[in-house]
Amino acid sequence: MEPTAPHHPDRPDHERDAVPDEVRDAVLEVARRAQVAARELASATRATKDAALHAMADHLVAASPEIVMANAVDLERGRAAGTSEGLLDRLALTPDRVAAIADALRELAALPDPVGEVVRGSTLPNGLRLRQVRVPMGVVGMIYEARPNVTADAAGLALKSGNAAVLRGGSAASGSNTVIVKVLSDALVSVGLPADAVQSIDEHGRAGAVALMHARGLVDLLVPRGGADLIRTVVQEATVPVVETGTGNCHVYVDASADPAVALPIVMNSKTHRVGVCNAAETLLVHTDAAAGFLPGALRALAEAGVVLHGDPRTAELAPVGVDVVPATDEDWATEYLSLDLAVRVVTDLEAAIEHIRTWSSGHTEAIVTRDLAASERFVAALDSAAIMVNASTRFTDGAQFGLGAEIGISTQKMHARGPMGLPELTTTKWIVNGDGQIRT
Repeated sequence: MEPTAPHHPDRPDHERDAVPDEVRDAVLEVARRAQVAARELASATRATKDAALHAMADHLVAASPEIVMANAVDLERGRAAGTSEGLLDRLALTPDRVAAIADALRELAALPDPVGEVVRGSTLPNGLRLRQVRVPMGVVGMIYEARPNVTADAAGLALKSGNAAVLRGGSAASGSNTVIVKVLSDALVSVGLPADAVQSIDEHGRAGAVALMHARGLVDLLVPRGGADLIRTVVQEATVPVVETGTGNCHVYVDASADPAVALPIVMNSKTHRVGVCNAAETLLVHTDAAAGFLPGALRALAEAGVVLHGDPRTAELAPVGVDVVPATDEDWATEYLSLDLAVRVVTDLEAAIEHIRTWSSGHTEAIVTRDLAASERFVAALDSAAIMVNASTRFTDGAQFGLGAEIGISTQKMHARGPMGLPELTTTKWIVNGDGQIRT
């Protein structure tokens, strides 16, 4: 019996549709073609893959007017549907953003090829020579929302690591993604690689995404990237291997010893630099001993930047005249806003901050601002998120910022990949054993 489709962020929770046979068959055929392409990519040289990445970048720049035009239609449809400004910013493409996407592909070409890297090796007492080497996953599926830049990032990362990519980019960016996938496929063909190395199943909608989740034996790794509901749906419903790229309920904690001149720029950058991204801060915690000296100015600066403040009673007491604070609830502590909203709480001490983060964090990124070495060491040791920042903005949790090149997502699970997922995280390993006729006795 065919499984039913899980709910999706852009539909009511109670709506569930069976996957039509024709959709299932079409998606499985895409996956089969990707599997064939992956076999060819697995033996492609670095020179060939790098040439393809440069071709993809050049083709994107050349097609920039067409891409931006398609994106404008997506944006117009999003505004009409009431999409938030943070999500619209994430969806938007300009000529400069297209050029930046192309530059990211060129930067990928400059990175070392992970395929063939020897992870470890040894010679056994019986003379067998062992090597554990990196090899491609095979077919990497990607389900994401409102991020047309991810289409190129995912395709480029998959290609460089020797994988074929099957992409489901969501209805919000369907026009943009259709053009981008066509451009990338043409670029691959131009250097002699199979067009099926990059394919989209957007035309099959939500039912196609479900079919991809159940393409066991054809999809080697599935990566969801988007809101909490999307990620939870994929993790719970997929029968193929999944790497969970968690939501970003990130925290900044201002300790008692923090220098306000250092803390304020970190808070502002973490919250306002770009709101519709997973490494933006969603909660500010302030030690009670620092609150009176830090919060009034910080709250005013945040409000002047357009941030809506959701605070506890002590935060409201310290808010300067003219700065409104909405009473915070447990829902605020749990929310990844992806907007100009920030939950603010005054905590009694470092341990209270740690307990709050343990309770509400999504395990993405936490930051502490402090001049106390012991406090920073306790914060780092006590919290189990994928990234911990000491006196730095949460916005640095990013593959490019870490020097890894483009990323396919930020993994918050604890399997083979955690934190920014770059090229090595899209490979697996196999053992190669060379002998001289040895047999086991």
